[in-house]
Amino acid sequence: MKKPRAAVGNRSGRRKQASSQEGKKKCAFSSSQSKLSASSGTIPEFSETPAGLARQQKALLQASVSPYHLFRDVAEVTAFQESLLGWYDRKKRDLPWRRLVEGEVDLDRRAYAVWVSEVMLQQTQVATVINYYTRWMQKWPTLQDLASASLEEVNQLWAGLGYYSRGRWLQEGARKVVEELGGHMPRTAETLQRFLPGVGRYTAGAIASIAFGQVEREQLSASQSLPGSCDVEECAPNTGQCPLCAPPTEPWDQTLGVTNFPRKASRKTPREECSAICVLEQPKALEDARVLLVQRPNSGLLAGLWEFPSVNVNAEASGQHQREALLQELQSWVGSLPDTRLQHLGQVVHTFSHIKMTYQVYGLALEEHTPVTIVPPGARWLTREDFHTAAVSTAMKKVFRMYEGQQPGTCKVPKRSQVGTLSKRKKPSPGQQVLESFFRPQVPTDAPKLNSAAQ
Repeated sequence: MKKPRAAVGNRSGRRKQASSQEGKKKCAFSSSQSKLSASSGTIPEFSETPAGLARQQKALLQASVSPYHLFRDVAEVTAFQESLLGWYDRKKRDLPWRRLVEGEVDLDRRAYAVWVSEVMLQQTQVATVINYYTRWMQKWPTLQDLASASLEEVNQLWAGLGYYSRGRWLQEGARKVVEELGGHMPRTAETLQRFLPGVGRYTAGAIASIAFGQVEREQLSASQSLPGSCDVEECAPNTGQCPLCAPPTEPWDQTLGVTNFPRKASRKTPREECSAICVLEQPKALEDARVLLVQRPNSGLLAGLWEFPSVNVNAEASGQHQREALLQELQSWVGSLPDTRLQHLGQVVHTFSHIKMTYQVYGLALEEHTPVTIVPPGARWLTREDFHTAAVSTAMKKVFRMYEGQQPGTCKVPKRSQVGTLSKRKKPSPGQQVLESFFRPQVPTDAPKLNSAAQ
């Protein structure tokens, strides 16, 4: 789960109110507004003065008092909120973006820190993001720093995190803020979503809530926007449009309890593609062995990243056809090559979000050739050491590992994890916790074991 957004009152900017109880409160509030609208023809609006905001808070709490929720009065609602926020203060994880936000008084830097973390956490586990986020903020601590960076640098730091368009959108957004808004981040969820590329409703709401403390207004507007009559006690006769009720196609499962929803949508089966790819190496080039990398187009899958020369082929194509197509691609970059030295090493399968790619991996070492030092634009020769820090995808690293593992006599660059001693290695991360883990029965640590009790 992602970190909570801001909370109520003067604790805004630190927590996210995200619970089924809060969602039901929104529904009850919207319902009360509908009833007011029916009787008077208008929905009460509150000014943005402190007194108006206080009346908003009171109206929201009063609307939450319902026999359905077992809240008897406003005091119980307030007590529940304070209890929930107190639990969060005691149990929250120590995460780098939380430390940055809590200690940052500049609103623009605060919003930037939240923005980066929210984008990195999209479709990516917290345990994976921590190291990337730390390195990103060390390299580009401000919007201005990121705006002045090159896309090559951004791709290089993002390499391995996946969904590479996210990094590109962050940089494009930083440049827009610096050039068009003088370095000042938009201050509302609506303007954030409209102005920043790649920022949707959820991310915009998170930035506005955590950085600017807009949770109350966001909660109120969300309750007003719910479609139809949202009274949880009267929505049964509706036509299945209540956003808080289980969809008719997905009935409530009693065994799952509160973890029934949200349910993961069934994934569309990724389409299968095949590519012939070659690690072309000059073992005696200059002072060190070098491999050829070419840059992908600036749009589409893995835009702007570097990869080994490759060509898409039919999965049913013969090995000879693959070799001929791949050799032609290689020659377009470096000129004439000996086809007899092109060796098939095996295959690597890598699944992107919507593509299952099978790489037929080939290797070609230019042992007896004069070192090639000139290549067309969009290609470069890199040492093995430079390859490991270049803007390459995880798939390319898999391909290179296969090449290294089947080349006797070549100088391999050992992985850092293999060099360090066991005592210096990091303890394995428990990874991202799932919601279900909080609802499993806990066994006391001092409970006697079955075998010991039997003895």
